[in-house]
Amino acid sequence: MTELANIESQPVTQAHTEHHKSNSEILRDAIIGFADGLTVPFALTAGLSAAGSSHIVIIGGTAELFAGAISMGLGAWLAAKTEAKHYFIEEERERKEVREMPAAEEEEVYIIFEKYGVARGSVVTVVEALKNDEEMWVKFMMDFELQLFRPTISRAWISALVMGLTYLLGGLIPMIPYFALRNVNHALFTSIGITFVLLVVFGYIKALLTGSKNAAVMGSILQTVAVGAIAAGTSYGIVRGISKALKA
Repeated sequence: MTELANIESQPVTQAHTEHHKSNSEILRDAIIGFADGLTVPFALTAGLSAAGSSHIVIIGGTAELFAGAISMGLGAWLAAKTEAKHYFIEEERERKEVREMPAAEEEEVYIIFEKYGVARGSVVTVVEALKNDEEMWVKFMMDFELQLFRPTISRAWISALVMGLTYLLGGLIPMIPYFALRNVNHALFTSIGITFVLLVVFGYIKALLTGSKNAAVMGSILQTVAVGAIAAGTSYGIVRGISKALKA
């Protein structure tokens, strides 16, 4: 009975499940591509509508849409390739240091753990294990000293496709009214309404995907809408001002 009482008096350990948002690189590329596609072509077409011709809006908007998508995709591809090249250069340099200056690299491991408040005596076993496996030692230094993580081989192409396609999708939707409606002003206000709804929904989804809650969600929505409104208003004002100046 005593043993049973002792067991019952002990705290029950419950399984602990951590909930974290997993923000993948693909999700980041999609957010950037769609956000830029939703604001830049919309701002341009809104500005061109000040010229009073749907024909001009369609030609200029379509040209920018495809040029922007290609530019975004190519930029993402170059950025991913540059990141990968940087990683492998640093990895080779780290491997050379491990082979030629093991004592200095060993001291760096101790310094890394000191930042976490771990005493040297507790790190000796880890250091000895790393010294017996060169690849793991190099990986440890890349992860914790340089904080660089090995890129995937297909990362550049995936990033380019995701960012380019999401830009194209985001920019195409606000242009649909100009294809469907003959009156450029009606098309403009319809495009503004559609884009406003999309910006609100996009801001909300972006906030949820990044783990925001309550007031932060509203802040994300307002921020997204404000960016689109400022970009479109500025573009419209510039084109309208230039048009008036040319007619004067």
